[in-house]
Formats: sequence, structure tokens, C-alpha cells
Amino acid sequence: MKFEDIIKKVSGTIAGLVVFFVAAGTYLSLKGFVMSSDGNIVLVKNAQASFTESKASGEISTPVPADVNIILPKGHILGSKNAPLTIYEYSSFGCYHCAHFHLKTLPLLKKDFIDSGKVNLVFADFPLDKKSMQASLLADCLPEDKYFAFLNTVFKNQREWGLSFKGTEILTDYAVHAGLSREQAEACLKNDRQAEEIIADRQLAIEKLNVQGTPAFLIVGKDGKEVIHGVPDYEELKALLNRKLNK
Repeated sequence: MKFEDIIKKVSGTIAGLVVFFVAAGTYLSLKGFVMSSDGNIVLVKNAQASFTESKASGEISTPVPADVNIILPKGHILGSKNAPLTIYEYSSFGCYHCAHFHLKTLPLLKKDFIDSGKVNLVFADFPLDKKSMQASLLADCLPEDKYFAFLNTVFKNQREWGLSFKGTEILTDYAVHAGLSREQAEACLKNDRQAEEIIADRQLAIEKLNVQGTPAFLIVGKDGKEVIHGVPDYEELKALLNRKLNK
């Protein structure tokens, strides 16, 4: 091959890569993501809330005005579908505080409220990075009876897959161990439609509930909706749930 041909081939490859990354960056920007310098996809936190927070002093939650309409995310339900209160847990698998809630607080919540049919919980995917999105896609492929066990596995081993260059392979291994075939797991990671639904639900939470970080919790009952930003103290959360149940 002539030197001129080699130059043309290399130039064409470089041009193609530039076009790819520009197009990818534009797409991610439209969807609320940006590509960081280390190659990870991260959330752009620049959305504005559609209502002004009016949390009273000493309260851990903010009432959502009745005129704020939000399509509630679909997901696997932990607890009775007929429970009077539903908690939507907006969470990212790579978030340390989310892992703390899921592994430390949720068992208490389950014992005091979920097992007795008073409250149910829906895990609402709010990925903040590429690996967390991959974990969400794999989790959503699992059947009901395997879903929350998989969530526990991912959160318990957050450092293992989160800090590894082989994070995707490790997450795939978790999914295979949970019951998916390797082919199914690989197909789940390429499910663009499911990824778009996750991004759409996340964007609604940003715009309607002012969710700018994880975890956040939307509590829905007959007396309305309230949102909690961050991990609440369990005793305060317990008191809030009891007040709502007594109404």
C-alpha cells in the first residue's frame, strides 16, 4: 500500500470517529447525559423544578401540588399491590447513599410497613452513569421473583463492579447467576427501547419533582403526593408514613 493511501485511510478513520463522537454527544445531550473525560456517561443536572418547594420546618418531605401531573414509573412492586401507600424509590445503582438505603433502611421499612400490607415500594431507575444504566437494563429483564434479589446483589457488590474496568462483564455475570442466559443478558444491554423509557421516566422526575440526585422518594397516597430528597432518618420516615396512614 502506498504511503498516500495509508494517509487517506487513516484520515478517513479519524474523520469517521469525529463524526461519531459529535453525533453521540449531541444525542446524549438531548437525553440529559454528557460524556465525561474518562469515557463515562453522566447526567446533566440542569433541569428546573416545575413547582417551588414549600417544606415546613422540621418536615422531611415536600408536598407535590395537586396540579403537577406526573406519569408514575412502572416497575416491580415489593409488597401488596393493594397497599394504601406506595413509595417510588428513585435510585441509581452506582450511588453509595442509594445502596445504604436499600441495604440498611429498606429491611426496616419492609418489617414495619411492607410485610403488613401498609406500604409497597417500586424501584424507579434513575441512572447517573453508564454502568448504572446497564445494571438497570439487566434488572428489568428479570422476572418478579428474581428482581429485588438482583438489586441487593448489585448494591452489595457496588465497589466490585463500579471500580472495575470489566464492570459490564461483572454485571452480566450477576444477571446470568440470577437466571438469565448470557445471550438474554447481552440482548438486554442492547434494548434501546427500554433505555429510552428509563431516560423518559428520569427526565419527568427531574422536571416535575426536582429530582437532581439520588436517592429521592415519591410517596403516593389518597391524600396526595410528597417527595423526599436524600436519605431520610428512618424514625422520621416512619413517623411520616404513620401520619399518612392515619389520615
